[in-house]
Amino acid sequence: MNKPVATDVVIIGTGFAGLCMAIRLRRAGRKNFVMLERARELGGTWRDNDYPGCACDIPSVLYSFSFEPKSDWTRAYPTQPEIRRYLEHCAKKYRLGSHMRFGADVAEARYDDASALWHVRTTAGDEFVAPVLVSGMGGLSNPHVPAIPGIAEFAGPSFHSANWDHDVVLEGRNVAVIGTGASAIQFVPQIAPRVGRLTLFQRTAPWILPKPDGPVSSRQRALRRFVPGYRWLLRKAAYWLHEIRAIGFTVKPTLLEAREALALRYLRRQIPDDELRARVTPDYRMGCKRVLISNDYYPALRRENVHVITDDILRIERDAVVTRDGVRHPADVIVYGTGFRAQAGIGTARIVGEGGRTLEEAWRGGMEAFLGVSVAGFPNFFTIVGPNSGLGHNSMVFMIESHVNYVMSALRLLGGRNVAAIDVRPAVQADFNEKLQRRMKRTVWSSGCRSWYLDANGRNTTLWPGFTFDFRRRTYRIAPKRYRIVRKRRREPLGRV
Repeated sequence: MNKPVATDVVIIGTGFAGLCMAIRLRRAGRKNFVMLERARELGGTWRDNDYPGCACDIPSVLYSFSFEPKSDWTRAYPTQPEIRRYLEHCAKKYRLGSHMRFGADVAEARYDDASALWHVRTTAGDEFVAPVLVSGMGGLSNPHVPAIPGIAEFAGPSFHSANWDHDVVLEGRNVAVIGTGASAIQFVPQIAPRVGRLTLFQRTAPWILPKPDGPVSSRQRALRRFVPGYRWLLRKAAYWLHEIRAIGFTVKPTLLEAREALALRYLRRQIPDDELRARVTPDYRMGCKRVLISNDYYPALRRENVHVITDDILRIERDAVVTRDGVRHPADVIVYGTGFRAQAGIGTARIVGEGGRTLEEAWRGGMEAFLGVSVAGFPNFFTIVGPNSGLGHNSMVFMIESHVNYVMSALRLLGGRNVAAIDVRPAVQADFNEKLQRRMKRTVWSSGCRSWYLDANGRNTTLWPGFTFDFRRRTYRIAPKRYRIVRKRRREPLGRV
């Protein structure tokens, strides 16, 4: 085992969250930090998801850091390769290379009460010691493959869309796609013309709206780059256009009926066949599950070689997927478009806080944090995009920057008045989450559908039940009175500051 590396801040992850945190540290003149990345390259979600057709469903004018806006997006909605190049540009411009440790998969992070330091150990045996630990792992970093009986017996290639195997030949083969979520509606139209037969297993029909996508002209790119304020106005307009949707999601879900009517008209135009249209028509309130946008998914379902199956999967055999009606659906390849294990900020790492209590134990009854960033009993540990800070209507980059603003404020508190550690008060966290869950009950996400937003107890521990500008206001600056303060050289907690 190598000698422990001492630093000021350990950041886990090099996606949007990790890079934002690191850049803000650099911009503040703080250079003593490390970034631990389990993969061999940076990029997070936009590195791992390189399946055919992978793109963002948020407009490109919103999908960059406010302090590093991008003027030369080539499409209205950015594609995965272009987003990844943007992240690589940010890392290079802000000279983050020397801070990154690749192949550094965090096995455990343990807080030492006596020293008020985090000891972070990787699976390779390397150890880093720092007073502050920031998780930028995000909630969608580990693919979910359902526990279907016989799954290990399948003889052909199988992979999750987040681990796309580009070496597998799909041409002319029987391909089974399990899942019809955000990834599937992007890659299904791309592979459908290539395969011999595509059998699509749908559990729940998604709500789909047309995608207002298209190339950004060279004239538009020039305006964004050279005309003062033009790019800023476009970004503000796009932000408010999306933000107003939160009224339907979080305040008055009946307002979504107009958009439901629009989506159903779009569905009727795209799929004239009554039987197929009935199969892919949602039976729940729009917004209860993630609303998707696509121009080519419905046309792909009309192809003669594409078959939509709505019966539940019973088991998987060596060369087929068997549904509960007893039908065997031949398969040479299986692609899982089944989403991710929604965990906010911990991934597969074992996080151990005060008194040896793990984050898994703290969240046994459901994930919760204060403002999605601080967890009681885990001093100086911050989760970017933690519990209840996800969105269903606007750009997550905005939420990431809000959390990083808060962490930077916390670091300023830690840097003064002889403060060794801060730990959100349990009563503050409990009160915040009790009010949050009360607000959640009036949102569209509580209207009765089954979604990955909900945990095993039926609580929505994923999304923010309000407006993003309110979240930005709440995370603008840390309030010391909400935290238990531990002084240097004195390990007992002091009263309110």
